[in-house]
Amino acid sequence: MKKIFTFLALSAISYGAYSQGCVAIRSTGGICVMTEHPDGEMSEQGSWILNLNERYFKSNKHYKGDVYQKERLELGNEVINHQFATDLSLIRVFNSRWSMMVDVPVISNTRSSKYEHGGNAKERGSMRSFGLGDIRVAAYRWLFNPATNPKANLQVGLGIKFATGDYDYMDYWTQQGPDNTRELRTVDQSIQLGDGGTGLTLELNGFAAVANKFGLYANAFYLANPRQNNGVRTYREVVSTTLANESISSVPDQFMARLGANYGLAKGFVFSAGGRIEGIPIHDVIGGSGDFRRPGYVISVEPSLTYQIGKIGIYTSVPVAVYRKRTQSVTDRARSTPTNFVNGDAAFADYSINLGISVKL
Repeated sequence: MKKIFTFLALSAISYGAYSQGCVAIRSTGGICVMTEHPDGEMSEQGSWILNLNERYFKSNKHYKGDVYQKERLELGNEVINHQFATDLSLIRVFNSRWSMMVDVPVISNTRSSKYEHGGNAKERGSMRSFGLGDIRVAAYRWLFNPATNPKANLQVGLGIKFATGDYDYMDYWTQQGPDNTRELRTVDQSIQLGDGGTGLTLELNGFAAVANKFGLYANAFYLANPRQNNGVRTYREVVSTTLANESISSVPDQFMARLGANYGLAKGFVFSAGGRIEGIPIHDVIGGSGDFRRPGYVISVEPSLTYQIGKIGIYTSVPVAVYRKRTQSVTDRARSTPTNFVNGDAAFADYSINLGISVKL
């Protein structure tokens, strides 16, 4: 009997953390590499899986803590980030338990604002970035033999994220005013292509086939960046002298977790739905946590649909934010007093769109 429950539908959906607006959760190309197919056939030793994922979002909803600052849109002074990200992942399946992945992201960002280009400027100024992101290599192992545990298993992945993305990307900044002065500056941390740190990644991927057409999944991802800062100037001290302790960019950790269910529909379609949380912590697990970062997290509901035909899987998912919080950073706490609680703001997206294809070669 064919197994309607297919973990390929789950694993094909690239769930690596991505930027969510001003909270710079960069693409790390996380992808579960389960080797099972809808017909129950295991991937052959020495096979390859190619995954291409496209993601888009627009962020312009500002939060300070978990309080939505709707006045920013009403006044037209919100920050707007657009991002298109392409993740190309190549997976080598050594056998039914061991796999390795190489992920190469290419990112295109645009950020427009008023306050960064002349305080109370009437016109928006824009800065852009485009290029290679941080490449990641990871090895995976199923803890239990898939041949004897076809209905439930847990996969562990360990990887290295290399600092291949430009973390000092520069574009022309424009001082809005009579002269429209232009100056080549580093772009905001949220649209830098990389973070400047060599990091370690840990992943856990699990599934359970509950019934013929119904299954559960769970994923967790953590990136540890030991480097405290990358030496890149933020220019925040120019915006306000009170931001002097945020003049250099931090190299933060990031995290992601997903939990949900799959249901097999007719003719190769699989519907999935679940919850997702991703963000940047206030403190790193290794190394310092000072300098400038926008910590925070997003909780989303994540429906997705996969179509499987032979060795090809086509998928789409749309995580929709239901809760957003810009948490207080180390530098916020340093500027706070008993009578003045400081909590920076950040712009978040309402949703993101993922489209992709996974091919067994």
